[in-house]
Amino acid sequence: MPRYAYDRLTALDNSFLLLEKPNAYMHVAATQIFKTGSLRTEGGGVDAARIRKLVAALLHRIPRYRQKLAWIPFENHPVWVDDENFNLDYHLRHTALPRPGNEEQLKRLSARIMQQHLDRARPLWEMWIVEGLEGDRFAIISKTHHCMIDGISGVDIMRVLMSPEPDEEIPEEPSWVPRPAPSSFELWRHEWLRRAWLPLEVLRGAASLMRTAEDARFDLQTRLRAISEALGGSLRLPSETPLNREIGPHRRFDWLTSELGDLKLMRKALGGSLNDLVLTVVTGAVRAFLRARHVNPDRLDFRVMAPVSVRSDDQRGALGNRVSAWIVPLPIDEPDPRAQLARIIEKTTRLKESNSAVGAEVLTQAAEYTPSTLLALGARNVARLLPFNLVVTNVPGPQAPMYMLGAQMTECYPHVPLTDRLGLGIALMSYNGKLCWGFSGDYDLVPDLREFVAAIDGSFHALQELAGVPSSPSANGHDTRAG
Repeated sequence: MPRYAYDRLTALDNSFLLLEKPNAYMHVAATQIFKTGSLRTEGGGVDAARIRKLVAALLHRIPRYRQKLAWIPFENHPVWVDDENFNLDYHLRHTALPRPGNEEQLKRLSARIMQQHLDRARPLWEMWIVEGLEGDRFAIISKTHHCMIDGISGVDIMRVLMSPEPDEEIPEEPSWVPRPAPSSFELWRHEWLRRAWLPLEVLRGAASLMRTAEDARFDLQTRLRAISEALGGSLRLPSETPLNREIGPHRRFDWLTSELGDLKLMRKALGGSLNDLVLTVVTGAVRAFLRARHVNPDRLDFRVMAPVSVRSDDQRGALGNRVSAWIVPLPIDEPDPRAQLARIIEKTTRLKESNSAVGAEVLTQAAEYTPSTLLALGARNVARLLPFNLVVTNVPGPQAPMYMLGAQMTECYPHVPLTDRLGLGIALMSYNGKLCWGFSGDYDLVPDLREFVAAIDGSFHALQELAGVPSSPSANGHDTRAG
């Protein structure tokens, strides 16, 4: 039995390291807002020491958070090893807004924290406790490298660190002893042994494919059709827009809250899935936003990349990425929201029937057999050949209140990283009856990010009006329209 331990990153996880550049970080993040409640200190601050104690007690349930990257010699492929010098105080930060801090200041702080790269010599995550927010609230800004988590596993981590009950008890912290890491020679030797077994693994995978041929998802013809669909979408480049230019190092971050119940009523009245309606809202907003920029949307081939989870039930709780993607053209040439929705439903239905996400998953699996050098070369060129103009990711979150040591989380605004020539990203998370929209924008390419948020809000309400659904007041007692 080996005296050391390590985990090899998958090709998909590694791709997020390869895509990272000085101006393009690849960590996912979120700004969570809490009622201070039982975490209030005598001076009106937040008891960060208790939060630290809680995280320390629960960290054994997220073992990747105590691991750092090591590299296989010559192959230059990353692996996870335990960090023998792990220091929680480096990852858990405590800061404050000038009292009484408002949400605009919190947005700017979030953007500034998000635009800073994570140190690759340490475990790739940080958590910032932010006190001083008006209304007796505080925030937690968390950031974790995309090579560690996707949206679903990010929600799983949130469930580990929080509770569905206002429980203030902190469990006892278990002892932790880092496992020895392999030497460079041992990593190199294991890699060459892995390569020697690759032909057998390929044959075994082919045999498994044939054994499951009766299943529609694994049917050979279905897979080939799905791969063709996935490749077809990726070989054609979309139109150039003002959002698709070389990005800089700085970011803007904004958010919006809608009522999930309103979206469900709209689905009942208009048809389609919740995600179809979200894409229709984005379609109307992009059309209005481009027109405000004096860009004619009527002749543009504008596409979004919508991540699709392929995580099975037995993979819940595991970190890493289990996602594929749909490339969906948005009908921004169409001014009528009903017609926009119909075209989106037609496209997403076709993607479901062709198992396009399965095709992209098969291509991702094939990358496991590709040398890291070729993957790195591909990553250098992918930004120049992006087959989409915008990322829209929608993650289902808990539909009941979540608490941290008795402090209730009221909102969670997710953040999606940007790559070269991708100046805007949209991430959504449903939580406790709310739909929390997070908008990431390049600081210079999208100085009017606030106007785009207002366009999203206007498009949502236009679709709401079309469905005959009255506007709902937000949890704070005011309308959900952007200010």
